[in-house]
Amino acid sequence: MAGIPHEIIEKNTGLLVIFIVIAISFATLVEIVPLIYDQKAPEEGGVNTPMPSMKPWTALEFEGRDIYIREGCHVCHTQMVRPLRAEVERYGPYSRAAESTWDHPFLWGSKRTGPDLARVGGRYSEDWQKQHLIDPRSLVPESVMPGFPWLATNEVNGSDIQKKMRLFRDRFGVPYTEDDIEGAPDAVQGATELDALVAYLQQLGTAMEGQR
Repeated sequence: MAGIPHEIIEKNTGLLVIFIVIAISFATLVEIVPLIYDQKAPEEGGVNTPMPSMKPWTALEFEGRDIYIREGCHVCHTQMVRPLRAEVERYGPYSRAAESTWDHPFLWGSKRTGPDLARVGGRYSEDWQKQHLIDPRSLVPESVMPGFPWLATNEVNGSDIQKKMRLFRDRFGVPYTEDDIEGAPDAVQGATELDALVAYLQQLGTAMEGQR
């Protein structure tokens, strides 16, 4: 008789699906809920407090991040170095949750058609990054990445940069000052989208390494 309930569940697809959903939901809550209320500092294992060396994106880096999303860079590149020996040896120190405190939406990604970019900041020169974005195969012959030559001629449209910075300050706690926000349009004026995207790439991972 003890095996009857188990047999009933296995033979009833609808019931089985319900119990699977309950099990996954419970496991998800167990993993996520403690992190929501975790207020410890990053060095103590907390995830809701930015790392001490973190600085907000500059206006140009912020615009570059939006271009990164717009062009779908996150589809082929992750920003998540996993705590595995092979990953750490190839990409650098594994990612900490606190590094993404201000990152909305998160750009961790899940597919690596190209290499992980979590620690790419400062690894190559700005000139190398620009040439690579315009014509990847001129520097990496085996690359399957498409070129983005239009970024070199498109100027950054900074009409919304102040709104975005205020949103991130008020909703996500990014410590932008009024001076930062007021000066943002001037900071991006005349810059190309290529300049902005490279500025964003060049800061990735630098907070972890204390270079910012």
